[in-house]
Amino acid sequence: MPKIAFLGLGVMGFPMAGHLARNGHEVTVFNRTRAKAEAWVAKHGGRAAATPKAAVQGASIVFSCVGDDPDLRAVTLGADGAFEGMTAGAIYVDHTTASADLARELFAVAARKGIHFLDAPVSGGQAGAENGKLTVMCGGEAEPFEVARPLMAHFAKAVTLLGPAGAGQLAKMVNQICIAGLLQGLAEGINFGITAGLDMKQVLDVIGKGAAQSWQMDNRGKTMVDDQFDFGFAVDWMRKDLRICLEEAQKSGAPLPITEMVNGYYGDVQQMGGGRWDTSSLIRRFRNK
Repeated sequence: MPKIAFLGLGVMGFPMAGHLARNGHEVTVFNRTRAKAEAWVAKHGGRAAATPKAAVQGASIVFSCVGDDPDLRAVTLGADGAFEGMTAGAIYVDHTTASADLARELFAVAARKGIHFLDAPVSGGQAGAENGKLTVMCGGEAEPFEVARPLMAHFAKAVTLLGPAGAGQLAKMVNQICIAGLLQGLAEGINFGITAGLDMKQVLDVIGKGAAQSWQMDNRGKTMVDDQFDFGFAVDWMRKDLRICLEEAQKSGAPLPITEMVNGYYGDVQQMGGGRWDTSSLIRRFRNK
């Protein structure tokens, strides 16, 4: 059993690290808020460390799941960063949704230190993390990927290497672009049906058996009808992800007109106080007019 470290115990990292511990691995955890690390140890065993550098001592595989580029830099680089404590040949697997540029940068820094780096953002949200059903999109080299894949399988239903460093983050951007447009279409369709006087739950049951079916319709359609959004993937995080998508698109020259529009709509939801609402709350824009 390889010794493991896990950095970042938010709504995703806490259960992901838990799956590793439940499968018999010795896990040392770090979290910026010490109380969360101590709560994780109380539930799963293992050990909490005061810094990323201390957490990774002796670990052959290190996982992280933090908020954004600055958070990822903070746990990897600098005197107390993980890269300073990892030994040559160790593997760093990052599950943060971050920029492809940072993934490539950390891959290069790690390589100079004799460390392997995989960018491995996930899709599936909090429920996917808790149920061990995430989808992991990876960028990096094949050999460390094959070593890390069985461990990622403890919290994922699909783990795929998609190309060199940065490919995982680019794939996650595609994922978020598709979700943003789909949710806006679902919000418009449900609002249209309600306005027309239809029983939208019945309608969703019917069209969910046809070409309009999607995960979002199956899992969010009826809660959108019921105006329930106190769960799931937060609008604040989706705006962060879409910002990364738009920045990458500006560099590559790929047009994202719908994504840009929906990003603005999520800004409207934030103005309503919905930063922590689920991303399906786009429909609130119609109800608040």
